[in-house]
Amino acid sequence: MKLYSWNVNGIRAVWNKGLFQKFIEEHNPDILCLQETKAQPDQSPVDLPNYIEYWHSAEKKGYSGTAIFTKTEPLSVQNGYSETIQAKYDFADKFGDTSKEGRVLTLEFKDFYVTTVYTPNSKDKLERLEMREKIWGPAYQEHIAELQKKKPVLACGDFNVAHQEIDLARPDANVGKHGFTDEERKDFTDLLGTGVIDTFRTLHPDQKDAYTWWTAWGGARARNVGWRIDYWLASEALQDRIKSADIHADVMGSDHCPISIEII
Repeated sequence: MKLYSWNVNGIRAVWNKGLFQKFIEEHNPDILCLQETKAQPDQSPVDLPNYIEYWHSAEKKGYSGTAIFTKTEPLSVQNGYSETIQAKYDFADKFGDTSKEGRVLTLEFKDFYVTTVYTPNSKDKLERLEMREKIWGPAYQEHIAELQKKKPVLACGDFNVAHQEIDLARPDANVGKHGFTDEERKDFTDLLGTGVIDTFRTLHPDQKDAYTWWTAWGGARARNVGWRIDYWLASEALQDRIKSADIHADVMGSDHCPISIEII
């Protein structure tokens, strides 16, 4: 089974350019998780007869949002966090309510859960770092822990953090900046502490220059001055079933590229 994740930075734009269709034709994922769809289902031009579509869109139109397209019908679907987690945390700050931005979508299959996330960005001046560190991070960790009590988990998405220095082209210049603060990196370390592995780094521990996002400025993508902030995580119980974990930097259409795993 081939599972892909892609922050499309606007599903309508990448579809209207014909690049989404090209990607589907060439890669043919069994399950495709999307972030930053920026559309309600009724606004989507996507027409993929082989897939069942599940959307969790933001209440604010044209913003955020996640979706999962799957060839296999899931056993259950969960938008956002459980009632327990939702009641425990106040997800609202001056920028909005992160629990109403369509950021988490979870499908249950026979052997595992597939959950995708679009993690809030801590912003250039770190105005949302407190939300990331004290609210979102702990809540998401509890989400993964809740799922794992029932069955193993495959978790993917745009986590908006480069975990280690090897995960960005210019670590020294970005220490303390959004996406590479001590707080965000620790949050990701704590997430791995819930019993999941970073599939790409587990299979490619020393691979450098492997990035999933590039700024639009200065020809960064052409020069591969990027960040690895998109991940496929897997419960340790599934580790032996992960056949491959790849980054598809040649796929255009977004400032992010797709990432994939193959599970047997």
